[in-house]
Amino acid sequence: MTKALRFILGDQLSADISCLRGIAPNDVVLMCEVCEEATYVRHHKKKIAFLFSAMRHFAEELGDAGHTLDYVRFEACVGSFTDALSEAARRHEADRIVVTEASEWRVLEMQRGWAETLGIDVEIRPDDRFIATKQEFADWAKDRKELRMEFFYREMRRKTGYLMDANGGPEGGQWNYDKDNRDPLPEGAKVPKRPDFSVDGITEDVIDLVAKRFADHPGELEPFNYPVTRRQATYYLNWFIGEALPSFGDFQDAMQQGEPLLFHSHLSALINCGLLDPAECCEKAETAWREGSVPLNAAEGFIRQIIGWREYVRGVYWLKMPDYRDANALSAGRDLPDFFWTGDTQMNCLRQSISETLENAYAHHIQRLMVLGNFALLAGFEPKQVQDWYLEIYHDAYDWVEMPNVVGMILYADGGVVASKPYAASGAYINRMSDYCGSCRYSVTKKNGAKACPFNYLYWNFLIENRDRFRDNHRMRMIYKTLDRMGDEKTIAVKEDSARFFKALSHGEI
Repeated sequence: MTKALRFILGDQLSADISCLRGIAPNDVVLMCEVCEEATYVRHHKKKIAFLFSAMRHFAEELGDAGHTLDYVRFEACVGSFTDALSEAARRHEADRIVVTEASEWRVLEMQRGWAETLGIDVEIRPDDRFIATKQEFADWAKDRKELRMEFFYREMRRKTGYLMDANGGPEGGQWNYDKDNRDPLPEGAKVPKRPDFSVDGITEDVIDLVAKRFADHPGELEPFNYPVTRRQATYYLNWFIGEALPSFGDFQDAMQQGEPLLFHSHLSALINCGLLDPAECCEKAETAWREGSVPLNAAEGFIRQIIGWREYVRGVYWLKMPDYRDANALSAGRDLPDFFWTGDTQMNCLRQSISETLENAYAHHIQRLMVLGNFALLAGFEPKQVQDWYLEIYHDAYDWVEMPNVVGMILYADGGVVASKPYAASGAYINRMSDYCGSCRYSVTKKNGAKACPFNYLYWNFLIENRDRFRDNHRMRMIYKTLDRMGDEKTIAVKEDSARFFKALSHGEI
């Protein structure tokens, strides 16, 4: 009798994952925690704990459902997926392996080589948890000079029918309510209290493991308070829809000290590892709007993040790999400073965003893009170093989602494939959208000098250094006209301040 080994990866924790379909009674489900995947970058301690706990809970649920399970724990010291498969295939005398295609290029390349390496038949099934297939995105992108998310998003709205009216148009008459998502948080705004998720024996074991075996990895391990099961994940989703989504639309770009989550869903890690399905998240948000419990700009903003941005970056990743990681259109080459792993900087917006990241393995999208990413862009940090930092430090980060965000959106390293212009901003933007600047040693109102907010002069220095590339960009012509009206004295001051800053940065003195 034939026996298949059904191999589930750590970001495929879905009961209906394609590799489990048609499973026979004598088939064996394999899951494993391998050294290579946990250490190829120095993943945040809490990220490892979350994934190992979620995997172990999922395996327990598969066993309760009657599947024969082979779960290889990290303590077994298996080096790689290939090693784990080779040993398991021999152990169970399997005659074939069934897998769902990996979400990351390097792992898919492994999968494609397993048949030859292991001398066994390997069936690689599509991952159909996404709204768009790779081919659909490639067909949409064909012959387009610019791959703008907005136009792809509209296709996804038409395909899914989310927030579409009876005439085939967008509800409310607009596709995108981004302009209604940018209010700063008003004084005294009440942020909803998040649910508590108890730590059970499985998670306690994982926390102990991570504390011992990954002590040199960045980030704080405890307190640990995050969903690790399907049941907890759906509870968190329902909580978000009822308690936080109503205000999410207005304040999704806001930042406040001591409030890392505000009205954000905090669901991305659960979606990306498979505990939540993207479609169910969108459907619950749309239902809440149709029932009148959330405004349209909130439902649309949340749905756009999932079927718009999430699907889009995945499409870009597979379209541009394997060379995308090496893109460096602006020839950026500075090393990432040490304070990205400590939060030890006098720039309060960076200190707040990094410290919250080290504590939670999470920061919301504006902190990632317009504080940390904006600084990385203006400072000219080498793209691969920035990619590795985002990949290792955030609990929702996988190669496919991190790389297009960093290479395309944050650093403009792909030369404009993703973004129509660099997402560069001065300190005024951060001051408008947060309360960070009032507690900073630097003054956001000062444009030059030792006490000036570094974002102010670094912004103009970036424009000066990249004048030839961007001055004819239709979205930047007005700002370059402003730069051209600057006198020599102001331009010289910008350059001198920036040179002084970069010297201090190299000595860890900012």
